Amino acid sequence: MFRPFTSTSGARKALTAIAALTFGAAVLAGCGSDDSASTTSPGAGSGTAGAAFPVTVEHTFGSTTVKKKPERIVTIGLSDHEPVLALGHKPVGVIDWFTRKPFTDWPWVKAAWGGTEPVVLGEREEGLKFEKLLSLKPDLIFAMYAGITKENYAKLSKVAPVVAMPKGFDPYAAPWQEYTKLAGRALGQDAKAAELIKGIDAKFAKVRQDNPQWQGKTAVAADTFKPGAYSAFQKSDPKSAFLTQLGFTVPEKINKDAGKLNVSEFGSEGLDVLDVDRLVWLTMGKEPQQRIKNDKVYQQLKVHKEGRDHFFTYENPPIGAALSFYTVLSIPYAIEQAVPLIKK
Repeated sequence: MFRPFTSTSGARKALTAIAALTFGAAVLAGCGSDDSASTTSPGAGSGTAGAAFPVTVEHTFGSTTVKKKPERIVTIGLSDHEPVLALGHKPVGVIDWFTRKPFTDWPWVKAAWGGTEPVVLGEREEGLKFEKLLSLKPDLIFAMYAGITKENYAKLSKVAPVVAMPKGFDPYAAPWQEYTKLAGRALGQDAKAAELIKGIDAKFAKVRQDNPQWQGKTAVAADTFKPGAYSAFQKSDPKSAFLTQLGFTVPEKINKDAGKLNVSEFGSEGLDVLDVDRLVWLTMGKEPQQRIKNDKVYQQLKVHKEGRDHFFTYENPPIGAALSFYTVLSIPYAIEQAVPLIKK
């Protein structure tokens, strides 16, 4: 048995939208197959026919050689399926971050899936179901936005070539560009990956050009999961990284207090750290929003009094989910939805 994701602190770095829950418990005894899963797996993806293989990919655990164009890709990183989809491949198996039904219904990926539903290999607390993964007979496994250990990597590598986390970064801490480049390299599509990155960078540059008033201003992305308990996301977290690419700066106190975690946590007495130029709340539904506004300490913050605080939900509309995935596919949706609201 092994854990496909790291301990609670590592899982919280990934499950920033569901930080009270953890990825961890895995079903990983033996190497049998699950016949029911194999009968429901979708067809192979449509990669670039002329891609040159073999290719060698460097990652945190060394290097992996992909000998030929993969036809049955599995993604066990929490958002790895999105850069893979952006490059024209449909994974046959995925991890479901938000337990959304159907899995392919997010507005920024719906067209890319084209009605194909992958096999879900795990949801939230239950972790990766290894026997299900085996039954899909993958020829390439992506574990980029993940916290797998070296032992996990070794076991998965006995099944198929594995692309682990980007080299030089802690789990979940690499920029979205690194995941896109890593996927592009493994799929023999470096040029396509570079083109996608260039397109997103141009979108951010346009936003900064249109909003010079944001340059150098402070901004924080925050959340709350119970009364009197708050979280502020440090600069490497996807939601705060989005704000910095718009031109804002995350206060250094938050980055320092978070340390190697993705969040700095505090009670009502610490809410003054959120008194910034723009405050973006991400919440599971509307209920937490009123709870935040009812906090007597929060009511005294200038950012609230002056209406510079903004409330986004993870779903309905899924702006928070788009910021949490923060991929080459979800970023354009996040820009389109969030920027006009932040400008108000």
